[in-house]
Amino acid sequence: MPTAGYAYADAYGAGFEYGDEIIVNNDLSRYVEHPRFRLIPGNYTDDTQMSIAITEVIVAQAPWTPEVLADSFVKAFKRDPREGYATNFYYFLVGIQDGQEFLSRIRPDSDKSGAAMRAAPIGIYPTVEKVIEATTIQAAITHNTPDGINAAVAAALMSHYFIYRLGAKRKLGQFLEGYVSGEWSKPWEGKVKSKGWMSVRAAITAVIRNDTMSELLQDCIAFTGDVDTVAAMSTTGYAYALAAGSCSEEIRQDIPNHLVTGLENGAYGRDYLISLDKQLMSLVNKKMS
Repeated sequence: MPTAGYAYADAYGAGFEYGDEIIVNNDLSRYVEHPRFRLIPGNYTDDTQMSIAITEVIVAQAPWTPEVLADSFVKAFKRDPREGYATNFYYFLVGIQDGQEFLSRIRPDSDKSGAAMRAAPIGIYPTVEKVIEATTIQAAITHNTPDGINAAVAAALMSHYFIYRLGAKRKLGQFLEGYVSGEWSKPWEGKVKSKGWMSVRAAITAVIRNDTMSELLQDCIAFTGDVDTVAAMSTTGYAYALAAGSCSEEIRQDIPNHLVTGLENGAYGRDYLISLDKQLMSLVNKKMS
């Protein structure tokens, strides 16, 4: 179940993003208040919101076109504006009205993690080929670069691998290397910077070497750097933050209950995300256009 679990990891990681000096608080005891950013502990960020936008298009089985997807990005933001977006992108969303305007004004040349962070729900499509096609279309809207697209495709195939039980988690990197250019089986070391492939490789490393969701989440934060994205991607599968991990039979689901109940629960909070994920996971093995 990609989106709700994604939100737990996103909200938890947001308190530590680029805040290496507070890594000592990474004990899963609570959602941490970031020392510099204006984020309410327990609230998710842009990572989850854009994942929601992708999931809603899949669940509605709407046409998978750049305009429909961009319209969903704008709609999700307008109905629930929130902190967490890069400053320029936040004001870009404030200043536009719909997907058509989004596409006409965006500069789609990023190689950072944005397209990858929202890609996990696409793993629900029943074939590798369909996952690659759908992910490439959504990634090119904002990240039409080789690294941006490859990172997004790897992130989507990561959840697909576990949803459809395609192999042991220790073989995840080799599986991805069969379809996407990159050293996905090479363990990540050091701080995670903003490039999309860095977050994905760190997420893969964490999934492979951890056997419980709580250990997985803590390990992602311990990388330091862009850790809310890493955590959300690797804990993918409890509902995608908790997508690769929760869909894996090899990872025990033990996220502390106080993090589950402490997640925001407004109109688009925990209950909405759980309901959305049930609709998404009901599509497993179904033919989707």
